Amino acid sequence: MSKGKLAKFADMETYECVFQYPYSVVSDVPFAMRGHWREQYFHNDNPIVLELGCGKGEYAVGLAKRHPDMNFIGVDIKGARMWTGATQATQEGIKNVAFLRTNIEIIDRFFAPDEVQEIWLTFSDPQMKNPRKRLTSTFFMQRYRRFLTDRGIIHLKTDSNFLFTYTKAMVEKNLLPTEALTEDLYQDKGKQGAAHDAQLEEAASIQTYYEQMWLARGLNIRYMKFLLPHEGELLEPEIEIELDDYRSYHRSKRSSLTTSK
Repeated sequence: MSKGKLAKFADMETYECVFQYPYSVVSDVPFAMRGHWREQYFHNDNPIVLELGCGKGEYAVGLAKRHPDMNFIGVDIKGARMWTGATQATQEGIKNVAFLRTNIEIIDRFFAPDEVQEIWLTFSDPQMKNPRKRLTSTFFMQRYRRFLTDRGIIHLKTDSNFLFTYTKAMVEKNLLPTEALTEDLYQDKGKQGAAHDAQLEEAASIQTYYEQMWLARGLNIRYMKFLLPHEGELLEPEIEIELDDYRSYHRSKRSSLTTSK
């Protein structure tokens, strides 16, 4: 029998790899490890990579197992979901991964300038009605700049045509350097040259629970990798984008609109 939420939260309190600081906590108590993740938790000088909106945490764990010379931190507010990855990391003794339960809107409170080298956004909610909530919006890009190294790497892996189209437009609008781009990750592998193919192979090497669901439904998996320089004003793209089918996200359609900005 699977554990209930209360049992999972009880487990999480005992896991050394889990840090729980929802907005209500960190607003009163500053995060003491900000700027000191390597020395105080990971005990090495390896690069730090975040997975924002990590869900069950299987992607962060998978990356940690593939890259023992790098440090990974899965971030999400849903502790009951995060329990899966945190439990695996604890049971298997995976030391280069941690989990931070907090609101991504305040992610910059947990990392100091230049402390993070890469960000993965895996199957983020496309937030079709609210641009400021999209994890690839300029609102969040400005936050990422506060702790991501100059020209730090951002990966987006998504089944959402809306989020992919929006992000591509945002990247083009702001002339952000793009290192990989595909609208069909698993069909395009092996077709675009060795360097590009290596990027796609890495992106395809791990499948999340949700990715397996989308693939089973015949949906394309889209991927892009771009760099975020510190310099330059970031502007939102002006583009009308066809809305995704809400049923893909287990939501009911609440309006008659077919496009959004």
